Amino acid sequence: MKTGFNIQVDLDNLEFIYGDGVFGPKTEKRKLNDIRESLSDPNVSGPEIIYAVAMDVGKEENREDLINRNLLYGAMIFQGGTIGDEPIRSQGHVHAISKSCNCSTPEVYEIWSGEACIYMQEYATDNPGRCFAVHAQAGQIVIVPPGWAHCTINDSIDEPMLFGAWCIRDYGFEYKDIRAHNGIAFYPKVRNEKILFEQNSKYTDTILEIKEARDYPEFKLKQGIPIYTQYEKNHNLFSFVTQPQLFRDIWKGFCP
Repeated sequence: MKTGFNIQVDLDNLEFIYGDGVFGPKTEKRKLNDIRESLSDPNVSGPEIIYAVAMDVGKEENREDLINRNLLYGAMIFQGGTIGDEPIRSQGHVHAISKSCNCSTPEVYEIWSGEACIYMQEYATDNPGRCFAVHAQAGQIVIVPPGWAHCTINDSIDEPMLFGAWCIRDYGFEYKDIRAHNGIAFYPKVRNEKILFEQNSKYTDTILEIKEARDYPEFKLKQGIPIYTQYEKNHNLFSFVTQPQLFRDIWKGFCP
């Protein structure tokens, strides 16, 4: 598990173990009841705890710089298994407008262990616009652009999936529109040990593009190198996360 800093995982308790020189909190647990409103069938059964999240993780030597840059690193553990006929996943949200930059902000995912599908749609309104399901394996990076509704799916199905992500420190989530549509525009469904997608009838008809994680030369990111390590080599590299308004030309027509 290549993370760029000294961190281990206790899967039995869904907790991270921080090594010397690394800071981080106890994980917050997200339960099945927290995401029922976004499932295709809100009455299904599944694990009581769906996933665990630790927001604000990193090396002690970088803490002051991260605070000054308003940059935050989060770490997540997703259970293996299913929720009814859906894989373990988050409910989906849109990043709220941050007061520090007066706009919605992006997120940079990096898969540590297992496989993931980062689902995203351009809007959370009746017409979801462009929709993507991006498959990523361990070591791969996926960027969600500002203002897009998105959710994280454990594509390993029966095995846990772990990942880290860069986001802004004054982050906030909006769930209202997603919940009003009973979830995202395409529900992930487990069929013959594979994940397929079924359209949510609460949205207008649209097309889902399924693709693999790609390189992001426009942001000078390199696949296969931990995103924390890339930050340490260039502390300005993730300014597009905290100041996305400075990168408007790249976000126009952005394809994840």
